[in-house]
Amino acid sequence: MTHAPETEADLAQLIRGIPGPVAVRGGSTRAGPADGPAIRTAGLSGVVLYEPAALTLVVRAGTPLSVVETVLAAEGQRLPFEPGDWRAVLGTEGTGTIGGVVAENASGPRRVQAGACRDSLIGVRFVDGGGEVVSNGGRVMKNVTGYDLVKLMAGSRGRLGVLTELSFKVQPAVPRQATIRVDVPVGAAPAVLAAALGSPFDVTGAAWVAGQGALIRVEGLAGSVDYRAGQLRDRLSAFGEARVEEDGAIWAGVRAVAPLAGLPGDLWRFHLRPSQAGAVAARLGGAVMLDWGGGCLWARVPRGVDARAIATPFDGHARRMTGTGLAPADQPEPEAVARITDGLRAAFDPRGIFAGDADADVLYP
Repeated sequence: MTHAPETEADLAQLIRGIPGPVAVRGGSTRAGPADGPAIRTAGLSGVVLYEPAALTLVVRAGTPLSVVETVLAAEGQRLPFEPGDWRAVLGTEGTGTIGGVVAENASGPRRVQAGACRDSLIGVRFVDGGGEVVSNGGRVMKNVTGYDLVKLMAGSRGRLGVLTELSFKVQPAVPRQATIRVDVPVGAAPAVLAAALGSPFDVTGAAWVAGQGALIRVEGLAGSVDYRAGQLRDRLSAFGEARVEEDGAIWAGVRAVAPLAGLPGDLWRFHLRPSQAGAVAARLGGAVMLDWGGGCLWARVPRGVDARAIATPFDGHARRMTGTGLAPADQPEPEAVARITDGLRAAFDPRGIFAGDADADVLYP
């Protein structure tokens, strides 16, 4: 049974009356249909407040991401963290929602410069497991409260509550971008990406894609972009042939993990030290893509195989994004972190009703 409340009050009443576990669904772009009862948030849609001069946007969680991006683009603005459309690589359909982006903390290649989704989020409203409406943060960056639930809810994946309203700090769009492409294999990519990110040229994207090499992006005013791109090209030519291009579609593909779409095997995402990315990629074999300077590694591995066992040793975290297997989708947390997680879930969801997708790859699509 799927519930589709259209107001926050209806959602709160619904949660108070739910007797057992329920799955949370936004636009179903990052997970399939729920096996049992589900709450669909698409009815909680619409822009609540948009102040372009203040670079502030307040929007309901069920609003399609495409609507949010269209509203911002009309004023020459954008979401700083550059969320991508993962439907093709995950093999799903549906319409992505801004609440799903926040619950996943989904962030694109600009994270290296602008931070993740949670760094642009300045306020949240959500309904917890007791059916209570919780509000935290506000519409300005300097908002001091006892608990930073804004950061906590970003990436919570529906385990602590159902998001209803979100406040963002947005940024102006840029008139120009350029990409420096360096032809190197994946093993050499971390050194190239680190050299670019360690430069003074304000890099806003650093990735490696098979068949395309290392990719470095700079954005801004035309004169500044031309100068910084030229300087980076000259510096990075020490690693291999380097050239400057202006194809923005390259980064749309990186955001969407498009190079791995349609390929066989399970999809895994690693967060690790960028310096380890080359060695981990070599151990994994197959199709890989590096983002955020190598700190995020996407990989296809044979179905049912635990990619963590193949990639060891590495410092970080790995998660299976698609497929099934003997290993859980999420890497077990260290004992101290697990105690904190259990305490938070007990506080915000004492009845355990948001455990309906406890083993799902993504809880809040």
